[in-house]
Amino acid sequence: MFSAFDQRRYLIPFRATLLPQIFCEVLVVGGGVAGCSAALAASSEHPDADVIVVHKRGADDSNTFWAQGGIAAALSEADSIDEHVADTLSAGGDLCDVPAVRRAAERGPALLQNLIDLGLRLDRDAAGDLSLGREGGHGRPRIVHTDGDATGKSLSACLHQQLADRPSVRVFDHCFVLDLITTEGSPPRVVGAITHHPKFGLQVIWAQAVVLAGGGVGQVFRESTNPPSATGDPLAMAYRAGAELQDLSFVQFHPTTLYVAGAARSLITEAVRGEGAHLVDRSGRRFMPDYDERAELAPRDVVARAMLDHMAETADRVFLDIRPIGVERFMQRFPGISQLLEKFDIDPAKRPIPVHPSAHYMVGGVATDLEGRTSLPGLWACGEAACTGLHGANRLASNSLLEGLVFGDAVGRNCLQGVENGRRPIKAVSDIRPSDRSELDLADV
Repeated sequence: MFSAFDQRRYLIPFRATLLPQIFCEVLVVGGGVAGCSAALAASSEHPDADVIVVHKRGADDSNTFWAQGGIAAALSEADSIDEHVADTLSAGGDLCDVPAVRRAAERGPALLQNLIDLGLRLDRDAAGDLSLGREGGHGRPRIVHTDGDATGKSLSACLHQQLADRPSVRVFDHCFVLDLITTEGSPPRVVGAITHHPKFGLQVIWAQAVVLAGGGVGQVFRESTNPPSATGDPLAMAYRAGAELQDLSFVQFHPTTLYVAGAARSLITEAVRGEGAHLVDRSGRRFMPDYDERAELAPRDVVARAMLDHMAETADRVFLDIRPIGVERFMQRFPGISQLLEKFDIDPAKRPIPVHPSAHYMVGGVATDLEGRTSLPGLWACGEAACTGLHGANRLASNSLLEGLVFGDAVGRNCLQGVENGRRPIKAVSDIRPSDRSELDLADV
């Protein structure tokens, strides 16, 4: 039964009965690949369910939208699921959860094909076959991409178009989730969230299942590739609610971000090194072979540490030299990065690009099982906000969008299983008789 909340647990004091009320079956916090995949899967599995997706800002302010590299999947005859699994385990420092790794590698190709069928446009070669790139830590070319370095924009557009086509799904932009609402008990059950919208103010959204898919903590660090919205809100609200968090010390730093005074730390995708670019010092000497036999294609943690060690040893900066690729090929393959460099009057044909490691991805997060269940009933998590054990101590390049597709889909298909649906949730405050409002059974919400 509904009872008074312990106000000390929440960021702000509030009385739910005095605020506008919204009701749904599934509330998804975050509109990147994981959140969209969860919402789409929930609406497919339960066509009559009301699903709400809330963005802190908008679709163009997520790590998914900003993603350059692509999506990793074993798609070619020369590749295999086992090889993808092996590369993921190796990059993760032997700390990955093997069932999670195998789940991602096995389910990724089919989910990717489903997106292609829905209209996701990917780069192809002259024969019409998917163009597969190679990145650090991968033994085979297995990265699909769009317009060279604009995969995230294409994927985000495809997913949000699918959401718009589902009448049972509503998307709330510029809606900030302050806190999860829980019942009393051990463990407490998550039954909704308190949100703030600049137009409508504070609101309560009640849900049978709440899905955290709001990304990581990149803005905690001075040097970060993440959008301004990546401030760790899902992890913080899950912690306040009493959910178990895992591996928070594992934060991945991307080796190559543009390092120009006054400029944001814009990502220079690992695919540039996959195409053949070299890391060099000011003298033009390529140094990565001194640190690892895989050189620039070693996993990200290895490359980032080598760069920092070399900078400390030489007391100087390091650079990315794209001339081994060929300038024409570079501009054709990476048009977005080429435009970025032009903005800062950097001609990669004449001089290497100044780069520096920056915080890129939260490996840890809210602890979940393979279906996305957290330690709290009613609360689910997927994507960067979650920790399934897929990445171990270090994420393999381009496994992040894959993770969002696979585990977002799993969450959406499972989050309403076992929920009593004897009667539909109340759709508006006016549906609650005054005599019922003090005795609202949250199991019915």
